[in-house]
Amino acid sequence: MNLTRHDLRRALALVAAGVLVPLVLTTASSGAADTTSTLNPTNLTAPAIPNVAALAGPVTPAFTLSPTIGNLTVTPNQGVEGSPLTITGTGLPASASVAIAWSTSSVTWVLSPQPDTVNYLGRTGTNFFVTLATVTTSASGSFSYTTTAPVDFGGTHDIYAVVNNVALDHGGYELLRTVTISPTHGPVGTPIHITYTGMGATLYTGGAAVLYDNHFSGEMTAFWTRGTASVTIRAAGAVGPHLIQVADALSSMYMNIIQSPVPFANGGVATFTVTKGTPSMTPYISWPTSVAPTLKLVTTLSNAGLDPKSDAVATASPTQGPVGTSVNLSVTGLSGTGPYQLAWASVQGSRVNCATASCWAYISVPLGTASASNGTLSSTVTVPDGLGGWHVIQVLNGSTVEAQVPFYVKESIVPFYNSAGKLLSMGIATANDAATPEAIAVGQSGTGTYTFHQGQEITISLKGVGWTQLDNTLGVDYDNGYIGYGCGFNSNGYTVIHLRATGGLGYHLIDLYPQLYTQQPSFANTPYGMAPVLTYARDFPGLALGYQVPSMHFVIRIVK
Repeated sequence: MNLTRHDLRRALALVAAGVLVPLVLTTASSGAADTTSTLNPTNLTAPAIPNVAALAGPVTPAFTLSPTIGNLTVTPNQGVEGSPLTITGTGLPASASVAIAWSTSSVTWVLSPQPDTVNYLGRTGTNFFVTLATVTTSASGSFSYTTTAPVDFGGTHDIYAVVNNVALDHGGYELLRTVTISPTHGPVGTPIHITYTGMGATLYTGGAAVLYDNHFSGEMTAFWTRGTASVTIRAAGAVGPHLIQVADALSSMYMNIIQSPVPFANGGVATFTVTKGTPSMTPYISWPTSVAPTLKLVTTLSNAGLDPKSDAVATASPTQGPVGTSVNLSVTGLSGTGPYQLAWASVQGSRVNCATASCWAYISVPLGTASASNGTLSSTVTVPDGLGGWHVIQVLNGSTVEAQVPFYVKESIVPFYNSAGKLLSMGIATANDAATPEAIAVGQSGTGTYTFHQGQEITISLKGVGWTQLDNTLGVDYDNGYIGYGCGFNSNGYTVIHLRATGGLGYHLIDLYPQLYTQQPSFANTPYGMAPVLTYARDFPGLALGYQVPSMHFVIRIVK
């Protein structure tokens, strides 16, 4: 099915009129990217992430290799970032200006943003050189330059001595990895900050796994942060020492890395000691770093449904928030006076069992009407209880969309109250396994509590989970061990995760992390999928489109 812009505008008008129209369908049978979109997969550049190291120098102009290239001496020839090193060249022209070129890379995520979703298509990289310094040779044609190993992607870096755009000498340096944690001790629930430097720029060196006492907690990437990953997990387990291991991985750990072509990616181990203490039982949400998106196109709908003849401009305040947020809508430049229809654009469907039928389609949720005077309209609307992520508020004159403004629905934790209105818990509750319509409507969640018995069923209830491959799935860790995932698409953003209380008497942690969904529809070359992304705060593809996918953290207590 190939859609023209006219087809899309016509169908969106039908959506606004309350007619469900399946547009830009995605199927899982072929595994190919959706061909109905007019957009090509876009290589996203890094958003403006604070505190990320810059390149080690300016980009080196293109150069050629001398057919009689000599050797640079690099002493030592390996180390971690910040280690001292000396580069020595001989046999060069006398009193010549020499650019010391260091090989590096830029790596970014690949996404295909479309009017009704965002497809995750993997990663891509570009290799180039930067100039560490420009030095002048002696009368004998030699130089010696002392510096420190740059903050950069790990692995082997070529170093060239370039004179008049010709590389005359060549050497290399291997940038190794470091693992550090802070703090090193504390009670259950203590945030443990893990910093991993020297991650690589290639597919096999660009990911790392974090193990906590041999339990897989999640994965790290450091594409936008140039080889340095910084994540936070929480202390779990009995009083005493616990091992945190970080090493190369494509999701799961590469366990004989020293026998591989990339033995430098062998990571490291740190010890955290759990001490006596009582953790806070209050759940909380950790949001990604606030960054400037680098791509204006976001889903849903973007500007695809607008009447091209309209001069109207809509603004919303605030522009993001959870379901139920009250939004002040202002519109200027409308064509008419009198009532306008307000609508919320969303989608409906799932990513499961859709190989021979539509996966999802646009829907329109009425938000009421508002009256325009002299082309100006002001109104207050409430964000519907539904899917999270990017949506638009539409302003319609009949079936014509004259204005629309994007709004980002953030994930939130569902509160549980007793009959008197007292808050019992946030998100955590017992399970009600009754098959009644009432129980199923709330995902079989039961009574709010943070206290359970060994083996008892637990539910975690959330609102505003999205539908794209970026925000459709949450990976679940129990005491820092990955046990599975939950999805909010088919349930319209309302997600109730079921699991069991295990591990014996005491306090236990449940942590939810963003996860790149790569199951269905599936695309080729989509690594790092279906695992908790611990580096979601600074190296997650959705940041470039304004997605703010958080982690969520809970504590339960098991009693007799």
